[in-house]
Amino acid sequence: MQTSHLVLSALSVICCSNLFAEDLKPLDPIKEPDRIAWWQLEEKFGPIPKESANWKIGVVEKTLVNEHWREMQQGYMTPIEGLPNLKVDVQAAQTESDQLGQLNIAENMVTKGYNALCISPISNVNLQPAIDEANAKKLIWINVEDAVIPSAAYFVGSDYRENGMKAARWFIKKRPSGGKVAVIEGQPGSYAAINRTKGFKDAIDAEGKAFKVVASLPGNWDRQQSYDAATNILQRYPDLIGFYCNNDTMALGVVEAVKGAGKLKQIAVIGTDGVPDALLSVKNGELAGTVDAFPALTGEIAKEVAVRLLAGQKLPRVIASAQAMVDQENYSRYTGNPADVKKAIIEDERSAAKN
Repeated sequence: MQTSHLVLSALSVICCSNLFAEDLKPLDPIKEPDRIAWWQLEEKFGPIPKESANWKIGVVEKTLVNEHWREMQQGYMTPIEGLPNLKVDVQAAQTESDQLGQLNIAENMVTKGYNALCISPISNVNLQPAIDEANAKKLIWINVEDAVIPSAAYFVGSDYRENGMKAARWFIKKRPSGGKVAVIEGQPGSYAAINRTKGFKDAIDAEGKAFKVVASLPGNWDRQQSYDAATNILQRYPDLIGFYCNNDTMALGVVEAVKGAGKLKQIAVIGTDGVPDALLSVKNGELAGTVDAFPALTGEIAKEVAVRLLAGQKLPRVIASAQAMVDQENYSRYTGNPADVKKAIIEDERSAAKN
């Protein structure tokens, strides 16, 4: 059963769906010119349509074991004012490596009458058989974060390269004397991991002449593996001054390793995602910062995009979601009342867009 699905996935990627082959170039969200920021949706397309239909949106997440995806689930489940009959069903694989389990969930959703799907695939190919079925039924589906499906007509997520660049620029600004830094990468081959790492290294190379990336090891999105990787790096480079981690789960494992070595004052650890445990660690002065991707807000944005598409709006291919570098200095600006946080993010992103 598993082998047949993997063969189907490989063949699907080679042959591509009819939609992909006829109409779409392979998607790269970072380079895609047909894109807008999430806060431009209302400016360009008006308020969220208030349709009377009892729409049902199916959500396929990677796993609810990871706090990032639990936060996103909360965003999906946040009601949209004026749409009391809108239903959302969130399901997820058991682990971030359970590709077949996630495919089974997606295939079931395709056959059970959902009006639209929001999917966060474990890899760029593991859900392809379900996607082919969805395309055959002309079912709206949106690729939400992380792995990127080349044939996706719509993508919601942050600019992963910018995630890494924000972390690098934090080091350049906050540690002007420079020094040796290391990267703890996510799962090898993951689009998010590749581009977060690349963004960090590119910014260090271009803007941080006093810095040197001396090690870059995979943590596979896992706390214990990241602790082990960091321990190894600390033994090799006792004079290290910082780690950048591709997500917060790994960053919290690295913080444990740094604390165990008695080097929390020497070594700054920056994570990615902005999950509650990471933000609490920032507040407590252990994790130096996190590039907050506001996962709950991302879930809200993805659901809004689904509703707009169901209402017949023609949207850009990429909707870039929010992100901000959060540390102790600006912690209060990006935590607390969601409306105030949204306002702060929009102010920052408007300002950046003008520069």
